[in-house]
Amino acid sequence: MPANTRLPLLVTALCLLAAGTTACEPSGDHHARPTTSGTTPASGRVNLLAEDWSHLPGGTVEPGGVRIHGLGRQIVLQDGTGGQPHPPVNLRGPQLTVHGDFHIRATLHRPAGQTASLYLYGEVPIVYDEWLQNRQGLRITITEHQLNLTVWDGHSATPATNRTTPVTSPTTITVTLERHDGNLTLTTDDTHMSAPDPGVFDTGTVTFGADADPDAPDWTLNTLEATARNTGSVTVRDTRTPAQQTPPPDSLRALAETTSRRLPIGAAMAAEPLVSDDGYRALATTQFSMLTTENALKPQFVHPGPNTYNFAEGDLLADFAAANHMTMHAHTLVFGEANPRWMQQLDPADRERAMTEHISTVAGHYRGRVAEWDVVNEPLSPEDDGPDGRPGLREHLWQQAMGESYIDKAFTAAHTADPDATLYLNEFGAEADGPRWDALYDLVARLKDRGVPIDGVGFQSHIHEAGDHIDPAVLRSHIADLAELGLSARISEIDVYGESPRVQATQFAGVLSACLSEPTCTSFTTWGITDRYGSTAEHDSYPLEPGDELPWDQRLRPKPAVAALQNTLRAARR
Repeated sequence: MPANTRLPLLVTALCLLAAGTTACEPSGDHHARPTTSGTTPASGRVNLLAEDWSHLPGGTVEPGGVRIHGLGRQIVLQDGTGGQPHPPVNLRGPQLTVHGDFHIRATLHRPAGQTASLYLYGEVPIVYDEWLQNRQGLRITITEHQLNLTVWDGHSATPATNRTTPVTSPTTITVTLERHDGNLTLTTDDTHMSAPDPGVFDTGTVTFGADADPDAPDWTLNTLEATARNTGSVTVRDTRTPAQQTPPPDSLRALAETTSRRLPIGAAMAAEPLVSDDGYRALATTQFSMLTTENALKPQFVHPGPNTYNFAEGDLLADFAAANHMTMHAHTLVFGEANPRWMQQLDPADRERAMTEHISTVAGHYRGRVAEWDVVNEPLSPEDDGPDGRPGLREHLWQQAMGESYIDKAFTAAHTADPDATLYLNEFGAEADGPRWDALYDLVARLKDRGVPIDGVGFQSHIHEAGDHIDPAVLRSHIADLAELGLSARISEIDVYGESPRVQATQFAGVLSACLSEPTCTSFTTWGITDRYGSTAEHDSYPLEPGDELPWDQRLRPKPAVAALQNTLRAARR
């Protein structure tokens, strides 16, 4: 198993993320020890490798530094095309607080043929449901004969600056990046180049990442230091979250606890804003008792190479959920979309083995930490294209290789990997009567007849256009129909098109009311928290064009939908 798959000790994660912690006990190699933040004087030097690098995707902490193995992560579009780079970010590692001028000095041991990349982010990039928003940051790249400085200003996917200069690169090389007098200057022993600073670090923070060519030998980051210049200052920011806030009595989480059902209220959450956005994190901890992994455990993110797994972001979410007493719902093991290119290119004869090995490894990794899994996501065709005028199975790499039996095999593998987890099939568009609901009901009835270990069905409940409404009475009847088959249900991904605040609020409240009224509806989860990070943001847009589908707006202000949900929960108090 690759080094980056090793689980950190839970105590370390709780120290980083849990409520009420004040200090971390050192453990393991000295390069991975967390230190007290803010203790370095402004005129001093910060040794960044004395901080925690054990969670960097592809990074392995060693006595000589941090060894960097390239994961080759790329984000494909939902149709499987494209390949946007997704370089690793050390989300739980050192963050600098910077003011004024400073320089950062790094020593790298780079074997012949390897490309070494070091990233410095003023703002952590955000994944919006299979596309990456490049925000303010820069990349230093060193090859055999070139030194490159690439700068993003957050206003475009295209770099604001991309400078390259020839360099004679020895095996071990030291580079220094300096911010001074409105410029960014990059130097080595024999090279000097400069570019205008578009305000990359005006946020006052620096977060780090590193990447490599996955097909070449690993490189090692031997030293990484930051020093203030003139009247500037550099300190290490404490990456542990503050003590968990007590949910206010009118929060969704607190109100749900007062109902006879004590229904879990959840949201799909992402690792990046949990670390980088204090307001987002506050809403997550105070409003919700269940966490769904939005993207981190989709195959292309967690299994980027045939023999490479990346659990860093998933582990962060699992540890965050545990520290904040949330139920963890993991999404998703098998999907026709969001698959890495290597999976898409598998020979049909190899697909069953690849699918079951993926499930065994990923579900096994989170055994005991995840309460529920979306085992199979969206198995039905988006169109009513079956021979009987109903949706057939969606045609994708798994269905083409195994037919409908891929679903049976996926659930069986998931149950074997984690017998205590509750296993769901997740589908969209089945809330209304009609061919789609009929096809879904018949599918799960067949699965039950064959003895497949399926426990429930997730109703995604997306409402993505004006006039597309969910009738709560019909939804209730579908939940009851599933109960007769011995299956539970959950509202798994609800978001509602903002045709008007009143209509949006009514739709959110109506679906919640339907779930509360049916004893076999086990949870209610929104597909995100705030429009600031909503998956319906316009793809690849700069500046970001957010959607309007979630309960909190892009400024983290509650919409009328929040009050409607609160009132629905108050009405259901025990």
